[in-house]
Amino acid sequence: MALSPQWLDELKTRTTLSALIMRTTKLTRAGNEWKACCPFHQEKSPSFYVNDAKGFYHCFGCQAHGSAIDWMMQQHGLEFMDAVKELAAAAGMDVPAPDPRAVRRAEERASLHDVMQAAQEWLVANLRQPVGSNARDYLASRGFSEAVCREFGFGYAPDERQALKQALGKFEEPMLIEAGLRIAVDDKEPYDRFRDRLMLPIQDARGRVIAFGGRILEKREGAPKYLNSPDTPLFDKSRTLYNLHRAAPAARKSGRLIAVEGYMDVIALVAAGFAEAVAPMGTALTEPQIELMWRACEKPVLCFDGDAAGQRAAMKAVVRALPLLRPGHTLQIVTLPEGLDPDDIIRQRGKAAMAKLLEEPRSIIDLIWSHESAAAPLTSPEDKAGLKARLLGHVDTIADSDIRALYQRELLDRYSAFAFPPREARQGNRGPWQGRPGQRPAAPARMEPHHAAALRKAAEGASRDVLTRAVLHGFLRHRELISAHTDSLFELARALPHLAPLIDNLIDSTESLEQGENLPIFDPDSVPPPPDNTRFSFLGEGSDPVEVREDLAEAVSLLVERPALEAAIKAATARFDADPEGAFAEQQVLRKRKLEIEERIGQMARKRAAAYAVETPTPNGAEPSEGASETE
Repeated sequence: MALSPQWLDELKTRTTLSALIMRTTKLTRAGNEWKACCPFHQEKSPSFYVNDAKGFYHCFGCQAHGSAIDWMMQQHGLEFMDAVKELAAAAGMDVPAPDPRAVRRAEERASLHDVMQAAQEWLVANLRQPVGSNARDYLASRGFSEAVCREFGFGYAPDERQALKQALGKFEEPMLIEAGLRIAVDDKEPYDRFRDRLMLPIQDARGRVIAFGGRILEKREGAPKYLNSPDTPLFDKSRTLYNLHRAAPAARKSGRLIAVEGYMDVIALVAAGFAEAVAPMGTALTEPQIELMWRACEKPVLCFDGDAAGQRAAMKAVVRALPLLRPGHTLQIVTLPEGLDPDDIIRQRGKAAMAKLLEEPRSIIDLIWSHESAAAPLTSPEDKAGLKARLLGHVDTIADSDIRALYQRELLDRYSAFAFPPREARQGNRGPWQGRPGQRPAAPARMEPHHAAALRKAAEGASRDVLTRAVLHGFLRHRELISAHTDSLFELARALPHLAPLIDNLIDSTESLEQGENLPIFDPDSVPPPPDNTRFSFLGEGSDPVEVREDLAEAVSLLVERPALEAAIKAATARFDADPEGAFAEQQVLRKRKLEIEERIGQMARKRAAAYAVETPTPNGAEPSEGASETE
């Protein structure tokens, strides 16, 4: 069976060599390459290297060298065609049928490179002729130097329908049509696709011309500003990145790859010194294009306009990337000032302004959160539940289990902080304390030993049960605060089903409650007994109303979060055998947050207990008896 060089190149492009080799050989990162002890001979120090960008492996000890196909043959003992078939199946490619006609067609496609190269030389020559004066003026107005114009191969297509055919007369008409240079219409003579346009060659990873992009010079009704070649045997716009053959080597040196929306933005960035710039082919970023970028750089930076259309494009790119995420590989997002593209920023504000934007990219998580939290109003419990569902919907598309778990934890943390915001803890009831939840404020004065013992037991033992009873009795005492916390109470009912009837009655009681009306009476047996009322401000007499409102809001938010954390810890523990490293990392994050919650509950109790100790000193300074305060 004869396989064309183009087909084999495509197969190798679609195969990530390091991922293939890592199935049987442990690789470690070494700069822009991977290294390992050679699998083909015994050695103590690594001399076997894998280069994804160049698509080959090499051992400096035994001189083993080859591509993905060679690896399958040498490491797995497969015949050439068996190796090709296995790689093709993994890459989703069909192996060409073994018939003479297919071979003949492959040879014809190979000759299309000659057609495209001849077209490129003709277009470049036109730019230098009098017919290309308007195109040269446009390039001068953009500030592109002669060197930049030569490097990117600018050309000009004259405003004639048959000019290209006459210039490339040595090639048959069907080849010009198949290359996308001419358009065939039924019952009419074919005509040139590109007319009166500034032309740019689009090149493959080996620098060969495979397509063209043309920018209109004078506005015409119905004519697109930019026109690209159609998909051809050489060109698949969903699998091509403009300027990748130049940007990939530059990205390996700088450690950064920049993706922008258009050709001119790429050229402006390169002219300003950002050589690692690429652009998709006028379409939304595709999965194959993301993989191409990751072969050059593990964390490429995507630049999008700041307007609504730009932000929609950014989210489309993120949605496509989520299922592909793998350890070390992600996307970074830069939002440009509204109304400005990279070329505008460089010309109006200078190279330093563009460099500053590129140094401060946003993460995928940041973009998901900002997009979804702004997508709809968040004024009701249903709105907030919708936000949570949208966030988790994105998380569910992530294939890698470790990354999925970490994304879920991060987004749920942000959601909890939004939906159940903690109050600003107060120090001695004098102004807000600015520390983070879980951090310890300055110790209150005169903490008595019996109070400290009770608080330790509350924090280390049945603190959740104490808090549950405290919150329920807090809402019974302050029924006017229930309506502000219905969404939290619904969450609590789902987490603690045995209390759902009581919580439903609490919420229902607010609907008919009027000023001065007697509160509904609850069955005492349905309500757990209250804890020591000295522990929480919302259970004590004469407490500051502002403190009561803030303490009760924080207490219910902590109570709701606890069951979710425990379920997540349990799930991480359950998968410890299958994924010990990922499960352990997730457990650490979850347990840290659980300790923060326990500490915060303890802080609330310590503050109230200290205040109680100050307000009610024992007679003659005597220590209170052991039974002077209730313990749990």
